Amino acid sequence: MTGDLIDVALSDLHPTQPSLGYDEVFARVGRYTLGAAGAPSPVFDAWCLANGQKGVKSAGPGAKISDPASFNCEVPLGSETPDTTAGMKTAVVGPGGKLYLTDGHHTLTSFWEAAGGGPSTHLRLKLSGNLKDLSPDAFWKEMQSMGWAWLRDADGNPVSPEQLPANLGLKSFANDRYRGVMYFLRDISYFQDDSIPPFQEFYWGFWLRGQTDPGLRLENFDLKDVTSYHALLGNIARAMIALPDDTKIESLTAKQLGKLNSFGQKEFDALVAPLDSPKPGKLTYSMTYKATHG
Repeated sequence: MTGDLIDVALSDLHPTQPSLGYDEVFARVGRYTLGAAGAPSPVFDAWCLANGQKGVKSAGPGAKISDPASFNCEVPLGSETPDTTAGMKTAVVGPGGKLYLTDGHHTLTSFWEAAGGGPSTHLRLKLSGNLKDLSPDAFWKEMQSMGWAWLRDADGNPVSPEQLPANLGLKSFANDRYRGVMYFLRDISYFQDDSIPPFQEFYWGFWLRGQTDPGLRLENFDLKDVTSYHALLGNIARAMIALPDDTKIESLTAKQLGKLNSFGQKEFDALVAPLDSPKPGKLTYSMTYKATHG
C-alpha cells in the first residue's frame, strides 16, 4: 500500500536510472571513512536517517550497518513520526513483485560501498506505489509519467528500460560526471525541497552538458584537484544564478528546478574545508577518497 514502510536488502532493489555521479558517492563514502576519530562513523547517522529513525544514538565496537543490532538509532522502531519518516527513500512495486528504487540511488549505493555495508545490508523504504499488475510496457510508461525513472545515459542519450543496471553498487552504474558536479552546488546555486521535481540534478547536468563557455566545460579543469574543481563549481553556480527563471531545461524551467537568485558564498567556501577542520567540506571528502579509492 502507498506509504507503507518495507524492509529490504539492497541486493533486492532494481535501479531506475543508468548512471550515478560518482563524485557524490565518493563524498558520502569519504565522509563515512574519513570522519572524526573516536566518534561513531557518520554512516550510522546516515543509515538511521534513511531508515526513518532520525540519527544514531550509540554504536559499539565493531558495529556495522549490515548488523542493525550492533548500534542504536535515536528513534526506536515503532516510535517513528511523520517528521522522522519524511526523508526516507522510496520504491515502487513493479511487475512480478520486483522492487524498483525511485529515490536514493546515491545514498543506498554509498551504503553498499561503505565498510560494514554491502549488498546484504537491509534498509526500510517508503512505498510510492504498487504497479505489480501492469505489463512491463505499461509499467515503464507509468514510471516515466510519474517522474520515477531517468532513462538517459551518462552522455544524455535515451536508453531503454532493458539497459538499466540489474542492481545497485557503484560498478553497476556509468559515471555521469555532470550529475556528480551538480551535487556540490546544493544551496549554492539551487535548493531542494518537496516541491522540486525528481531527478533535479540530472536535469541540471543535462543543461551543463550543453554549455559551450570554456569556463563551464569539465574537460578544461582537473577534477582530481580540489582547487581546480572548486573554481569550476564557482563558474557553474554563477552561470546558473544568472539564468532567467523561465529558462527551459527540457520540459521544466530553471525556477521549477530550484534555481537560487543569489550565490551561496558561505556554502561555497565550506566545500573545501580541510579534513582537520570541525566540519570538512564535501569536495574535500570526495577528492581525498577518490585519490585513494577512486
